[in-house]
Amino acid sequence: MGNVGASLAEVTPLALIIALSPFTIIPGILVLHTSRPRPTSLAFLAGWVFGITAITAASTAASDLGSGDSPAWAPYVRIAVGIGLIALGLYRWLNRHNSAHTPRWMRSMGSLQPPRAFLAAIALTVVNPKVLLLCVAAGTAIGTNDLSLPETWAAAFTFTAIAASTIALPVLGCLVAGPRLEEPLDKLKTWMEDNHGGLIGAILVIIGLALLYKGIHALA
Repeated sequence: MGNVGASLAEVTPLALIIALSPFTIIPGILVLHTSRPRPTSLAFLAGWVFGITAITAASTAASDLGSGDSPAWAPYVRIAVGIGLIALGLYRWLNRHNSAHTPRWMRSMGSLQPPRAFLAAIALTVVNPKVLLLCVAAGTAIGTNDLSLPETWAAAFTFTAIAASTIALPVLGCLVAGPRLEEPLDKLKTWMEDNHGGLIGAILVIIGLALLYKGIHALA
């Protein structure tokens, strides 16, 4: 149980960064304004879950190769991911006043159809370095904590569920409430466009420092 708790304590903050990122929430809101919002948003959600699951599972499998002991290179992965997150966080913080807008590629998501929405969601999990690094960090944490197979599945499921929650909730909410959620979701999108830079930058730096410390501590 201790190993499961340690894994969840490590992967939950990583999943929360993905979930609270504007580059997660805003596309999830935009696909609700397509010509076919319900199938398109469900396809986007499915692609997002698939992409996160695939990256995390691959990282877990790679870190779990060989014996049940933590591989010698695992601390170096944490250090590398930590440095990457710190660099991204500092970049986002320094450019926080230049990020209060929706990029053109993101605005184009309002014209997607279900098949392309599914593929776009997968692509966003791969080409977004923040999501990619966080999934790799989570997979490494899960794969190096000497968990049983059910415990590994439970930790991976928890990470994916939290990371996808801010897409799943609006999508499922609109299936139930329909147009009544459009106004509050639009207000949320506007607020995140105006304020996300500094907040996400600070969170990335904090999590990066934690991973960096854990990796250096494992080498000591």
